[in-house]
Amino acid sequence: MKLSKLYTNRPEIFTDIEFDQGLNVVLAEIRLPENRDRDTHNLGKSTVGRLLDFGFLAKRDARFFLFKHFDRFSDFVFFLEIELGDGSYVTVRRSVADASRVAFKKHFLRHQDFSRSLEREWDHYDVPFERARDLLDSYLGLHFLKPWHYRKLLGYFLRSQEDYGDVFQLRRFAGAHSEWKPALAHILGFDGALVEEQYAKEEELEKEETKAATIRQELGPEASDLAKIDGMLLLKKKEAERKQAEVDAFDFRRQDKADTKDLADSVDVQIASLNARRYSLMANRKKITTALQEDQILFDPEDAAELFSETGVLFAGQIKKDFEQLIAFNKAITEERRGYLEEERQEIDADLRSINSELSSLGKRRSDALAFLSETDLFAKYRKNSNDLVTLRADIASLERQRDALHRLQDLRSKVRGLKEENARLVGEIETNVEAQSAADDSLFSRIRLYFNEIVEEVIDAKALLSVRVNQEGHLDFSAELLNAAGNATSADRGFSYKKLLCIAFDLAILRAHLSEEFPRFAYHDGVFESLDDRKKENLLEVIRRYNALGLQSIITLIDSDLPKTSDGEMVFDPGEVVCILHDEGDDGRLFRMPPW
Repeated sequence: MKLSKLYTNRPEIFTDIEFDQGLNVVLAEIRLPENRDRDTHNLGKSTVGRLLDFGFLAKRDARFFLFKHFDRFSDFVFFLEIELGDGSYVTVRRSVADASRVAFKKHFLRHQDFSRSLEREWDHYDVPFERARDLLDSYLGLHFLKPWHYRKLLGYFLRSQEDYGDVFQLRRFAGAHSEWKPALAHILGFDGALVEEQYAKEEELEKEETKAATIRQELGPEASDLAKIDGMLLLKKKEAERKQAEVDAFDFRRQDKADTKDLADSVDVQIASLNARRYSLMANRKKITTALQEDQILFDPEDAAELFSETGVLFAGQIKKDFEQLIAFNKAITEERRGYLEEERQEIDADLRSINSELSSLGKRRSDALAFLSETDLFAKYRKNSNDLVTLRADIASLERQRDALHRLQDLRSKVRGLKEENARLVGEIETNVEAQSAADDSLFSRIRLYFNEIVEEVIDAKALLSVRVNQEGHLDFSAELLNAAGNATSADRGFSYKKLLCIAFDLAILRAHLSEEFPRFAYHDGVFESLDDRKKENLLEVIRRYNALGLQSIITLIDSDLPKTSDGEMVFDPGEVVCILHDEGDDGRLFRMPPW
């Protein structure tokens, strides 16, 4: 798969771009001196890549310039001609006004113009967006990528300026790692399906753990013992059966006996005990209150000095100072003691409130029991026992719900244990696969590694290492590092220019390693020479030309100030390699010959 042509229905505004099989250059010339020091020039150099992505059916984004400035582009229709692996072509038609409907036409001659073709002349017309993506995927026939869609990995061959920040994680991969790591692992020669399965298993595990946590929270700590709940349920059911039998038979003798025993053995004893406890607490509280009232220092040195002065006795100087220090010391002790006493009184008050509440409850229980025992009206006892039966059944229903929830919790715990074991097995298999592919000299990953290092070494005379490992969470970590003379990783790859070089080397190495398979054969790199010195630019251009000779297509964009400075001052590109020239001398020099937006 290569790019063949990009054009629109408005050739007077957008000039057709016809791509060559090898090197294709989009060159922006800064001809006006006042523009040479500007960072951006709005000529459309980087826009070419965005339009290619639009032709490859990128999803509609309100921030995308075609839709952000819809009033300017609403009447544009874009056509992308793609060369397929068998030498035929497919043209994708997509309009701005109705970007969710797509048309396709397959043909056998390159550089065609279907901008005026009628609807009946297209093989497929007005195809809904998602179906259009699947249809284009089948046209492209990139079988090596299966089961992943062509768009999953397209970003590695359409690198924008925003995609040079990380070799592996593209800007479009802002979501979960599970969205892109399995596919990347696959094209690097690892078992991507295994990686995808592990992510799916981990997601399932998290969902089941969340369900279990929710049930635990709903049950609360007191309802976590299934054996205890089963026992309580058994007793409650037995009691309900007895109650029902008594109500059916109008026989309440057992209840009378039970209430009498409960009054004698339980209620009265508890009331007496609580009353004794309350008496003791109230006595202690009274002592504390008295102590707090007595802890007052009534002696005032100022009043004493005035009294002594009236009687002619000297009370000043050291004597007064000693009294003041003594009073301060006693105040400190008293305040600390008052604090302890206040705390103790507060605790006593809380205990008293609790005891009073419990006594009130026991008193009502005692009163109800006495009323039941003294009640001669059988219908009143019937109503009382019927109400008790309703309460029992409500308790039984609640306990059964708790028991069912605990059974579900046990099932979930069992499932979680199983999922953890499966996840651990998958992580182990991934580790085995990574180790095997990394160690094998003839593996696809080893070839990509060698090509990657070869490109970097040829451009900057430094070795580079591509590596993959399984981290502590059981996920793949990809890394690309520059090595120093001792073979240790350096921080040079953190600079933007070297990071960009690593991205370009990675993309080219992948393409070369897959030359024998049904795989993309092109790479688009925006601003390819920016930030590199002239010698490294020449080296990189040599690498690109060599890869073109292998059968790969390159589309690169640059401004003329980034061109390598040759000794003879000649143009480094052949005329046929420059497929689009942009300049800053008016609107005619822009990609879209219109005022900037």
